[in-house]
This record gives sequence, C-alpha cells and structure tokens, in this order.
Amino acid sequence: MSKILAITQSSTGAAHTHMAAEALKQTAQSLGHDLKIATLDGDEASPDQSDIENADVVIVGADRFLERDRFSGKPIYAVSTSEAIRNSELVIRNAIALVGNLPDLSQLKTVPHPQDPHSEDDGAAAESTAEKKFLVGITSCPTGIAHTFMAAEALKTGAAKRGHDIKVETQGSVGAKNQLTEEDIAQADAVVIAADTHVDLSRFTGKPVYETSTKAAIHDGSEVIAAALKTPTPAADSDYLDQVKKAKAERSQQRSGPYKHLLTGVSYMLPVIVAGGLIIALSFVFGINPEAGTFGDALMQIGGGSAFALIVPVLSGYIAFSIADRPGLAPGLIGGMLAANLGMGFLGGILSGFLAGYIALLVRDQVKLPQNFEGLKPVLVIPLLSTLAVGLLLVYVFGGPVRFITTGLEGFLQNMGSTNAVLLGLVLGGMMAVDMGGPVNKAAYTFAVGLLSSNIYAPMAAVMAAGMTPPLGLALATFIAKRKFTKAEQEAGKVASVLGISFITEGAIPFAANDPIRILPACIAGSAVTGALSMLFDCTLRAPHGGIFVLAIPNAVGNIGLYIVAIAAGTLITTLTTLQLKRFSFGEQRQTS
Repeated sequence: MSKILAITQSSTGAAHTHMAAEALKQTAQSLGHDLKIATLDGDEASPDQSDIENADVVIVGADRFLERDRFSGKPIYAVSTSEAIRNSELVIRNAIALVGNLPDLSQLKTVPHPQDPHSEDDGAAAESTAEKKFLVGITSCPTGIAHTFMAAEALKTGAAKRGHDIKVETQGSVGAKNQLTEEDIAQADAVVIAADTHVDLSRFTGKPVYETSTKAAIHDGSEVIAAALKTPTPAADSDYLDQVKKAKAERSQQRSGPYKHLLTGVSYMLPVIVAGGLIIALSFVFGINPEAGTFGDALMQIGGGSAFALIVPVLSGYIAFSIADRPGLAPGLIGGMLAANLGMGFLGGILSGFLAGYIALLVRDQVKLPQNFEGLKPVLVIPLLSTLAVGLLLVYVFGGPVRFITTGLEGFLQNMGSTNAVLLGLVLGGMMAVDMGGPVNKAAYTFAVGLLSSNIYAPMAAVMAAGMTPPLGLALATFIAKRKFTKAEQEAGKVASVLGISFITEGAIPFAANDPIRILPACIAGSAVTGALSMLFDCTLRAPHGGIFVLAIPNAVGNIGLYIVAIAAGTLITTLTTLQLKRFSFGEQRQTS
C-alpha cells in the first residue's frame, strides 16, 4: 500500500474540483492505497505538512499553475482535473510508478502527459546524475488560462525529473506572473519558450533558445528540457553589424518605467504610420484631391481614412499593454480612439495609454474575486472597469485642457517663421546625434512622429535627415582619410554607409564608443546643421522611416532636391569636423595603419 497526497483545483469551479477529488479517492481505495485529498476551491488552504511528509507521491490535478516547492522533492504527477475524472485508475497507477511500487507499466497509456512512464526514463535518470543546470522558460497560450499553467507545471516536472532547476514565467490572460529577472536570464544555461502566441525574445540575446508549443511541453516536458539543453549557443558577435545590433539591444534592455512604455507604444504605431503615410503619398500621383470613386480616392481612404485613424488608438493601446500586459490593451485602444475623437491628438493618445495601463494594473491587482470567478477578471471585470474609468476621465477631466494644448502646438508649428523653424530644426537635429538611439534621440524622433497624425510633416523630414548624417559622415571620413583610422574602423565605415542611407543612426555607435571626445561633437554639429537646413528649405516627409529609399516614392518627400542638399551638407560637416578633431590629441593616441 502506498500513501498518496492528491491536490485538485479546477478553473471552472468547485464542482469539477470535488469531482476530480472524489474520483481519485474512490479509485485509490479500490486499488488498496491510502490517499489524502486537498481541494483548492476557495481560500486555497494548503495541505497539512504532515500529509506531505508522509506521502510517497503527490498527484496535482489542477487547471492552474501550482507552486511545487512545498512538496520537498516528492515525486509529483500532474494532470488536469478532466484527466483525473476520466482516467483516474491510470492516473493512480502512473503516479505510483514514479516511486517504483508497481511492476513496469510502460505499456500503460493515458492522455499524453509529461509524467507518463517512458522507455527513455533511464536516460533521464542518468542525466540527473550529471551537472545540475538552471533553465528559464516562458509559457503562453492564446486564451492564457489552462494550457499556459499546465505547460509551466510540465516543464517544472520535466526539469526536476532530469535533476535540473527551472524558473517559468507564465504569460496568461491576466498578465505575466513569476516574471524572469535579468539575473535569472544571466545565469540560465538555456531558455525554453513553450508558447502558441508571439513571445518577445529580445531579452534572451546570446542564450540558447528552444521554442516549442504548449502542447509539446504538456505532452513531454522532460524531452523538451533535454532538447533545450542540447540547443547550441548563438555564435558570438563577429562583425560591425553585429556590434550595432548588440548596442541597440542593450539600449532596449536598459529602458524602464514610463520611457520604456512610451517607446513600446511608438514601436507598434510606426508600421501603421509608415503604411498610411506612403499610401497617402502614392494617392497624390492621381491628384492632391482625387475625385470620389477614382483609384486615387481609394488610396486616400486606405491611408488617410483608415491607417491614420488608427495611429492614436494603437499608440495608446500598446503603451497600456506595456504597463499592464494584456489586461491593458482593451482600455488602451478604446481610450486612444476616444482621445482621437475628442481632438486630443498625439498627446491625448499618450495620456490615455498611461491612464489605461495603470488603471488596468490597479484593477488586476486590487480587485479580489472568489476563486470560482477569477476567470471573469481578464474578459469582463478588468476591461469593463478600466475602460469606464479611462473614458470618463478623458471626457470630463482631461479632454478640454489637452485639446487646448494640442491645438496651440499645431498652430505654432504651422505658422512659425523661418527663424523659429531653423531653431527647431537645429535642436531636433542635434538631439538625434547626442546619444544615437538613446533617450534624447528617441525624444526628438517621437515628437516628430507624433506630429504626422496632425498633418505636420516638416519636423519628420528634419529628424530623419539628421539621423542619417552621423554614420554617413563617419563612413566618408574613413574613405578620404584612411590613415587616421584603424583597419577595423576602415572596414566598419563600409557598413556604416549602408546603415546611414537606411536611417539607422546607431551605425555610428561603435565609432563613438571608441573615441567619444572627437566623434560625438562632430556628429552633433553635422546633424544640427542638417536639421536646420531641412526646416529652412521647408522640406517635408510623410513617412517616419525608410532613409534614402523613401525618396523614390512619388510625393513622399517635399522639396526633394533641397532635402538631398541638407543631408549632403550635414554629412560633409560631420566628416570635416571629425578629421579636424583627429588632429588634436585627447589622452591616448589612436593607432593608425
């Protein structure tokens, strides 16, 4: 006779929880085993410590993730409550097989599960005697309820079976739980992504990442762990382009707080602006005001009537998403649409995004429901309460003041004289080169992008031109004065030229990192002049990205000839200033070749 502890908890309520418990209890008694039951259907009372200590094996029949640390290394067999009800005898037998109290049961089959006895168990046992590894993982399914947590439990069980440790972040319908920290990721030997939805992998740069589905993890968590540990580590950065990508990834990881949330919203908004702006530009081929029913009118409806109508809602929605995860998306999108309808513009979208995110977070964490009704929070309670709160705040509190500020800003930018335009271009251009992709750069870029939704295109032209000149100027410098640069820098200049024409300002980062005292002033000077000239020439740009390739699209750039002159002038100033500063010694001399 074996002693078993069974814990049951159903996501559908107390009825399923107790049905699973009763099925396991009766089956255990008929097989001659002693089974203790703990049902987590309300206050989640923990099983008695004495029952845990006396148990030979623990059965977890649950549809939600349950921590296993309290079971002190006991063998654990995890199934869903439905499986416990339908196949209770095989569940009991397979659980007992974990402690070796029955003959070989390898031929017995139930619904596939990570703890089904496998012929490969000997291999897992052998592996458990090898060096202990630490893994991190993420599980996520489209609905974010049962499978997310079942996959997490299966990975934990599979890792323990092979003698390893794992920390699993669950990205469920109420947001991320048990979140991975930078320290967790840094010490991880491998990363497991068991997901049926998109998971951002940028924070796992340099780590071996194994991707699979939640179904595969639930089916055989042990084999998923083994496969993850066999995944090769990505090759180390080997060239200049990799250095640029690494610099961008590091800066992305360093973002935190409101700055991170704002840039998340901007990053999701950019494709909408790019598509909409370029389609509007293409519509002008058929006339500035195409007649109804014509092809030009159709393009205008797609770009202006549809794509541009989504700019503020998408910005707001994904700011809220960054703050509160999935619960913030609905109130963020609705708040953004309301802000656009109220004439609050880009600033209103930012405000509604932050309001929606933090209110959704507050509702998620502070509104407590009985365990049986927790499933209603992500689909009913959070969207309803947070959307209602955001909407009322925008209509009755913030709508008027923000609309007044937005209207004033638009009026100033549309009617400013040439002197103010040049000063604005000078400031925006210099900001683009100060930290090349850092907070100052992104502040200037976000300002210009936001104005596109208000049909103000000159600042966007100044910002993109100023962002192109640092890598272009440095590339030109390495070409005309090779003796002032190392062999590695000369080769890097070739790559920087491509990045420059593509509007990737970060292409200048490796140069600036090696020689900041000379490079940064030169880049700032060139970008500031380019921005000022672009504004002086009244150049406009309808797309927020694309570099020199946008010039080929009809009507995407206004005053295209003078725009090219502005970029060329800034590039030349960056080059000449760099070479002049290279003549002076600031500390250690540069190695030449």
